[in-house]
Amino acid sequence: MQPPTPSNTSFSSHFTPKFLPKLHHQTFRLKPSNKFNFKPLSSINPNPSRPPKTSNIISILRSIPDWADRIQEQGLKRRRVLYNHEKWVLHRSSLRHIRHLLSSLQSRVILSLIPPVIAFTSVAVAVSGYNTAIDMHLLPGFLPVLRASTLPYQLTAPALALLLVFRTEASYSRYEEGRKAWMRVIAGTDDFARQVISGVKSSSDAALKNALLQYIMAFPVALKCHVIYGSDIGRDLQSLLEGDDLAVVLNSKHRPRCIIEFISQSINLLNLEEAKRNMLEANISCFHEGVGVCEQLMGIPIPLSYTRLTSRFLVFWHFTLPIILWDDCHWIVVPATFISAASLFCIEEVGVLIEEPFPMLALDELCNFAHKNIQEAIASEQVIQTRLMAKRKKHSFECSQKGWPKS
Repeated sequence: MQPPTPSNTSFSSHFTPKFLPKLHHQTFRLKPSNKFNFKPLSSINPNPSRPPKTSNIISILRSIPDWADRIQEQGLKRRRVLYNHEKWVLHRSSLRHIRHLLSSLQSRVILSLIPPVIAFTSVAVAVSGYNTAIDMHLLPGFLPVLRASTLPYQLTAPALALLLVFRTEASYSRYEEGRKAWMRVIAGTDDFARQVISGVKSSSDAALKNALLQYIMAFPVALKCHVIYGSDIGRDLQSLLEGDDLAVVLNSKHRPRCIIEFISQSINLLNLEEAKRNMLEANISCFHEGVGVCEQLMGIPIPLSYTRLTSRFLVFWHFTLPIILWDDCHWIVVPATFISAASLFCIEEVGVLIEEPFPMLALDELCNFAHKNIQEAIASEQVIQTRLMAKRKKHSFECSQKGWPKS
């Protein structure tokens, strides 16, 4: 077997040629082989199959934060429910404190605090161990004991408290704004459907009327999928829209506005008086307003400088807390740091969670609630009309029996 020619050999782009001694017409015989393995030469990573030690260290340090983030994201996808009388009784029960304490390990807020709490408690243990070693002369005497005056903390504690309060209050105002926007959308959906059910009477518009009601019921679902990450809009709208309409909605870039266009075009095709048509079209503004408010809350967070300031303040505070408390607490500084980090970071975490209000709201339940109300109104329309017509005929018959005019 002849040796391979250079044209059949491929080298890495990191290959570094070396000067070889001059060969004087020597013939080399290679051992026959069916495969030729070439290892690329590189000055960056001589053994690419083995990852650098730095990557292993980073992956180990990130394992706990990544696990906590996964728990938190899974909790955000959990379905919320609307409260009823039984849930309110359970909510204000005197045993709620014990129930909340026993369910602490299931709280995504508490689980997301594990990385910072472990980090700052470890710093407290390290500072306490170092100072203890200095006091027991286990380390060289020229090393200083890590201690400081508590006066800076006494002066900055009110500032940290106000910062956390303002941060949480700003997040709650966004939550409240999102809740009110969705209440207006659900109320507008019910009112819109009621006007369509009672206002469209022509038998030639029956099919278009049913399609219009489907579009109205589909709008809150499309808006919910628009503001919640990871929603399956195809599955949620499958039972509300026909196949062709669903394909058009899924292919559009803005699904809620596409359904609004369906609603608008359907109203234009109905055989209605101009006054009734204008009244129905006025309800579309409620949907546009809901889309605008939701997109504003999704696209514009609390000023990032405010969030960064709160985070940096908390981190610096707890990094230096063991040094400040050492003279007064000694090893008690470890549980003190743990309690402080768990408490203050928990307040900050709640503010971050409710800053995005829509995963915190029971949007699935609200959409189902609106859907059930409209379905019930459609089902009871004929029954109510029959009952009212029977009462009218009965009243007319009684008036004619007494000799009163029928009209």
